[in-house]
Amino acid sequence: MSTVPAVAPATTAKPPRIFWFFAVIVFVHLLVPLAFTPWTFVWWGVPALIIGNFVFGSLGINLGYHRMLTHSAAKFPKPLERLWVIFGVCSLEGSPLWWVCTHRMHHQHSDDAGDPHSPKDDFYWGHMRWIYTADPRRQSLETYAKYVPDLMGDKFLRWLHRGEKWLFVWLAHVVLLTAAGFGLGFALFDTTNDALMFAAQWFLWVIVVRTVYVWHITWFVNSASHRWGYRNYETNDRSTNNWWVAILTNGEGWHNNHHAAPRACSQGHRWWEVDLTFTFVRALQVVGLAWDVAPVKVPAHLRDRKPPSEGPPPAEGAPPG
Repeated sequence: MSTVPAVAPATTAKPPRIFWFFAVIVFVHLLVPLAFTPWTFVWWGVPALIIGNFVFGSLGINLGYHRMLTHSAAKFPKPLERLWVIFGVCSLEGSPLWWVCTHRMHHQHSDDAGDPHSPKDDFYWGHMRWIYTADPRRQSLETYAKYVPDLMGDKFLRWLHRGEKWLFVWLAHVVLLTAAGFGLGFALFDTTNDALMFAAQWFLWVIVVRTVYVWHITWFVNSASHRWGYRNYETNDRSTNNWWVAILTNGEGWHNNHHAAPRACSQGHRWWEVDLTFTFVRALQVVGLAWDVAPVKVPAHLRDRKPPSEGPPPAEGAPPG
């Protein structure tokens, strides 16, 4: 959020919470158990969750917020760029400018004192507590001028950021999806009770469970992928390649690879490091809807420095996984 900055946990005074966002996080989490009652649990909710994660998590956060806006890893036609951004907004992870600013700060100070969300000393801090903890840095125009000057000129991104308008876009998507659930319910079922039950199931699985799922798998990249996993490269941080985070996020868990080559569109550097988000970009590239896709280029000093207990890293320019 533009008003949800973060600080390192090692401070003498306890930093204040952003209570409105803390309340939102708690409230949405409290709705999740309702999806598992006998009246609302449905097996079609699982594929709906997988599809929702790909649309809003992989295309919105992974591709739109992260690889496209933060690292300029690929370019797309303007309508698709806007669509990826809107999908990211619908994941309720903050304005694009706030998200990009935070992530660029993370890369500059990864696992050092200036890192907004290092789990080095406190796993829960790195996972989510930093999100609802106040930080004057993230309320400063100078911070945005320093970290996102290339995006400040984008009128659409500024519009989303100012006055927290991204929240209204998120709310509009909730209203539209909820209305779609009611419409499908009354179209598919003969009784009002069955139609309302379907609408409740739709709301809980397509919106609530999906939102919480995308939250945590995104946050696991910051926490788990800086704690557990293997390293292809001896980067100057604690980033790791975590296979289960990579599966959950469709490729974002190959985080040590990402820190070694931040601009590369592919985060899988070995043949078995599957990155479905990159696979989607490659498909768009084949049909002419993506270009300037950044290749894997790992600095020589990282390629030549073999991590302990690991085989040789892939050579520069090798086909990504």
